[in-house]
Amino acid sequence: MSSKTDSPPSYEDALKDPKCNNYPFLTQHGAPLPPPPSYSPSPGMCPGPGFPPPAMPIPTLSAGLSASSPGSQAILNSAGEMDDFFSNQWESTSIRHAFIRKVYLILTVQLAFTFAVVGVFTFVDPVKMFVTQYPAIYWVSFAVFFLVYCILICCKEPRRRFPLNLVLLGIFTVALSYMAGTVSSYYETKAVIIAMGITGVVCIAVTVFCFQTKVDFTSCGGFLCIAAVLLMIIGIVTSIVLSFQYVPWLHMLYAAIGAVVYTLFLVYNTQLLIGNRELAISPEEYIYGALSLYVDIVHIFLFILQVSGVATE
Repeated sequence: MSSKTDSPPSYEDALKDPKCNNYPFLTQHGAPLPPPPSYSPSPGMCPGPGFPPPAMPIPTLSAGLSASSPGSQAILNSAGEMDDFFSNQWESTSIRHAFIRKVYLILTVQLAFTFAVVGVFTFVDPVKMFVTQYPAIYWVSFAVFFLVYCILICCKEPRRRFPLNLVLLGIFTVALSYMAGTVSSYYETKAVIIAMGITGVVCIAVTVFCFQTKVDFTSCGGFLCIAAVLLMIIGIVTSIVLSFQYVPWLHMLYAAIGAVVYTLFLVYNTQLLIGNRELAISPEEYIYGALSLYVDIVHIFLFILQVSGVATE
């Protein structure tokens, strides 16, 4: 064992040691420190000899969070939820579009049959004479129309059960078509053609308006119910007055009010069909959607027919 104590020299002795001159990075006591190297964020900055160049950071979704950190897991979970949300939105939109196409396909078949019947009852004289000679068939068709209409509106099971729903809708269409044809047979051919043209223009305009507007008419159901009740009361009063004395302007006024009210109903039911408003029809209710639009359009035609019939007299 050596008795000599190996203690380090003091700072002043170390500075005086000539060996320290071999190390250029050591400065003299009291001398000013060299200025720090300038920082340049350019990609070509070299860190110096003996050191590897800095690796460029790879951007990740977690933006600085590790894959196992709670923050990154929350972001990944939210991203998955957003994917599910957009997937569900796309699926619901595609289902709604398929539902709209089905409703308008059924409605097109109904209207084609109805206006074909109206054309036969208008242009074929033997059929027109048969209708006027046997008015009891009209009331039978009205009873069938009312009964099937109540079943389809009030009972969900027959309305959704295939093929019973299509059978009931077919019976309803035949009954209402006969009624429309019977009413058309009492008017001139010119008035019927005018009513058909105006009805077509109104339906196209309403459909385009409903698909473009941001105004929500589905929240006006109470107003439409009041309008329907008022129209029924006006119709009863008008029928009583016209039964005693025919007043052309009163008949035309009632028919014009009826056409306006059912046009509002058409707007309401079309927006229910579209489904991007406060209220909407379920995609399973394609029979109800076609039925509501069909009834509105036929009533618009009948009211406009009365207006044009009175105007051409």
